Amino acid sequence: MLEDYRRSFGEAYEAVIRTIRQRGEFPTGRLAKSTRSIVEKLGRESIRLSQMQDIAGCRVVVANIMQQEQFVASLKTDFVGASVIDRRDKPSYGYRAVHIIAMISGKPVEIQVRTSLQHRWAELSEKSSDVLDPTIKYGGGPAELRRILTKSSEEVASYEVLEATHHKFETECSEVVKSKEEAVAAHEKSKKAVAKLLKRHLPDHEVRRIQGKMQGSTRELVLLEQDVAELQGNVEDLTRKMVRLWNLNADLLAKAISWLDKLKGKKQ
Repeated sequence: MLEDYRRSFGEAYEAVIRTIRQRGEFPTGRLAKSTRSIVEKLGRESIRLSQMQDIAGCRVVVANIMQQEQFVASLKTDFVGASVIDRRDKPSYGYRAVHIIAMISGKPVEIQVRTSLQHRWAELSEKSSDVLDPTIKYGGGPAELRRILTKSSEEVASYEVLEATHHKFETECSEVVKSKEEAVAAHEKSKKAVAKLLKRHLPDHEVRRIQGKMQGSTRELVLLEQDVAELQGNVEDLTRKMVRLWNLNADLLAKAISWLDKLKGKKQ
């Protein structure tokens, strides 16, 4: 009966996979949880089998926070009425991601959307659970191991806050550059118009008024140039910090995963 129930999610799962592939992404995952995983979850949580939302599920890994936000928004459009579980601000034992629960013909299908760093952290947690202590994913295991996983999750979160700030500065810089370009074009147009007016031998007071306006326009251009230079400097500083922090996080997570792989090999 359990096997029949698991298989009943097949059509819903395939429908979700097709939709995601149409978005240009390549999901990974499983048609249905294993019997062992189902039994363990039912024993761990106070829910019924019919209440489980991740019998069938898949995962999509995107590059960064911005792509994660965009893809989640597209899934909410594709699967109207889908529920969203955001585990970024309030992670589950360090686990951070966004889960979309799509309902297809009455069957829930879980879609995990992770950034590349969130995915690496999840791999580290999974391997720690597999190699060191199976309870680590749910708040168990040695205190020191939990501390390391929590700290590494916080480091990933710090990077992604910086990434969001960098994106905001880039957007602001782009808008200011556009404003400057428009102001330069308007200034050049005004200069040509003023040159034609001055050829008409206008009264001195009118000449002074026009020249004052042009000087004001020139000052505004100088201020815009300063704003652009400042924003570009901020973006460049953040870019350098982002690269350094991303490399640090990726390197530490990769080393930890590699160490666990070697430890697993020794145990086998």
